[in-house]
Amino acid sequence: MNVAQRPTLYLAGPEVFLVNAAEIGRRKQRLCLAHGFEGLFPLDNDIIGLPTGTRIDQAIYKANLAMMERADAVIVNLTPFRGPGADVGSVFELGYMAGRGKPVFGYTNVAADLAARVARFDHVTFDEQSGYLRDSTGLMVEDFGNADNLMIDACLALQNHPLVVVDAPQDQLYEDLTGFEQCLRMAAAVLQAS
Repeated sequence: MNVAQRPTLYLAGPEVFLVNAAEIGRRKQRLCLAHGFEGLFPLDNDIIGLPTGTRIDQAIYKANLAMMERADAVIVNLTPFRGPGADVGSVFELGYMAGRGKPVFGYTNVAADLAARVARFDHVTFDEQSGYLRDSTGLMVEDFGNADNLMIDACLALQNHPLVVVDAPQDQLYEDLTGFEQCLRMAAAVLQAS
């Protein structure tokens, strides 16, 4: 990181799918500036004017990778999306950044743990023989009290950046930035300490 510049944060999350994605991105970027960061929101990727035949999905992927490479750290919105778990693209971005040795921070706007959320989507029973929860197909349901899959929660916890859990109103699941601001404060303590 160039100390003359603001540290950069890649802002991952399912907000990019919202109708007001650009507005949410701008709100996050303003909060980043207020905390001394430059926020890199994936909608900033310029993918217009591509040569004929270029796959847009691959162009977006490459642009996002370039943005993550530029970033000093990532803040990931891990609020459940289209099911009981976090957005898979956002989880990929968290893993990518962690694999690159960069600090990762995450938040969720749903307080219920993963097992409780799976039970809302599927019939879950306790298997006395194995001692595990099982879904309707017989697959084990993780029950560690984590907000999501153990690989996500453990990744954050082992970097000493525990997942921030907020119980946001249902109509504000992807727009409530309380957890995001808590992540910004954690990031400031880590990235601006030197």
